[in-house]
Amino acid sequence: MNRLPWRQRFAAGESGWCLRANRLGERSRSRAYFAAVSRLGDGAFWYALMALLVVFDGQAGLAASAHLAGTGVVALTLYKALKRWTRRPRPFASDARIHAWVAPLDEFSFPSGHTLHAVAFSLVALAHYPALAWLLIPFTASVAVSRVVLGLHYPSDVLAATGIGSALATLSLWAVPGVSLFG
Repeated sequence: MNRLPWRQRFAAGESGWCLRANRLGERSRSRAYFAAVSRLGDGAFWYALMALLVVFDGQAGLAASAHLAGTGVVALTLYKALKRWTRRPRPFASDARIHAWVAPLDEFSFPSGHTLHAVAFSLVALAHYPALAWLLIPFTASVAVSRVVLGLHYPSDVLAATGIGSALATLSLWAVPGVSLFG
């Protein structure tokens, strides 16, 4: 039996998933939604959230915002280092059938920085304000999906970023006494 090596099979399967998800971008409403979510995930949503926490919860909001900002600095540093190290081409650069429905912020695909930040920020924010789950969980899921739909990331980029963001949030919560996702 002449089977392809597992890496080639995996890459072909991922390209297939990317192509199917990317076709959602062919619909103007779908593309507009995912492009808007992605743009908000660039930072605007998180900066607005931090400002609103301060406005509506004073010192406690400031402490939560500082925790988010500190987590963000570490996430950005880690994400940039991983991008330079892995140098994985984006799906649209590797497969001409996949369209980049928005311009990428940088050249490489792994990991998804938008997803990494969204997951880390959401978990830290939820530790401080569990009542925000109704907003943060769907937004974070939409950010993650948007990265594949827009042709900018492979599903494995998003899944890895989810794991990295979760681990980073866990470490961040561990480092701040009195704050926990589990009460």
